[in-house]
Amino acid sequence: MNKYLTKGRIALLVIFLVLIIDQIIKIYIKTHMYWHESIRVTDWFYIYFTENNGMAFGMEIFGKLFLTLFRIVAVAAIGWYLVRIIKQGLKMGYIICVSLILTGALGNIIDSVFYGVLFNESTHSQIASFMPEGGGYAPLFYGKVVDMFYFPIIDTNWPQWMPFVGGEHFIFFSPIFNLADAAISCGIIALLLFYSKYLNDSYHAIKKS
Repeated sequence: MNKYLTKGRIALLVIFLVLIIDQIIKIYIKTHMYWHESIRVTDWFYIYFTENNGMAFGMEIFGKLFLTLFRIVAVAAIGWYLVRIIKQGLKMGYIICVSLILTGALGNIIDSVFYGVLFNESTHSQIASFMPEGGGYAPLFYGKVVDMFYFPIIDTNWPQWMPFVGGEHFIFFSPIFNLADAAISCGIIALLLFYSKYLNDSYHAIKKS
C-alpha cells in the first residue's frame, strides 16, 4: 500500500467523507423542506422529510436522553475497536466496514446532540432555519434525527383471499432512513457476509493483548 495511503488514513478519509455528505444532506433537507413534505423521484424512491427520536430507521426505545448517551458510548467503543484493528493490520475491507458503522453512529449523534439547539422546529407550515433568533426547538442532547430516503419498492394490497391480512395495504420497504443509517447497515451486512472470520479473530487478538 502507498505509504501515504495507510490503513489509518483511509479509515479517516471514509469517516470524513461519509460524515460530511450525511450532514450536508440533512442540513439541506431540514432547511428547505416542510416536515413530511415528499418529493417523488421515481415510483419506488421518494425524498420524504421526517424526524425521529430513536435509533436507526425510526425505531424508538427507552427515553431520548438514554438513546443519545447510548450512541455516544457506542461510538467511543467502536472508535477504540477501530484503532485496535488498524494497529493489528487487518484487511482494509474489514477496517472500512467498521469505519462505516462508526461514521453512521457518529452522524446520528450529531443530530441528537446539536440539532435541537441549532434549528427551530420543522412543521407542516414552517421550514426550519439555522441558528434562529428565538433559539432552537430542544435542549442539548434532545435533538431529533433527520431522515429522508424512502423506498416503497412494493406498494400494494394483500389479496382478499389471504387470511388475517387480506385486503390490507402493504408496503415493502417502508422505513425512512438517512445516509448514516445506510452506512451502519452496509457496514454490518458486509461484515457478516465477508468478514465474519475476522470478527472472531480480532476479538481473540484484542482479548490477548
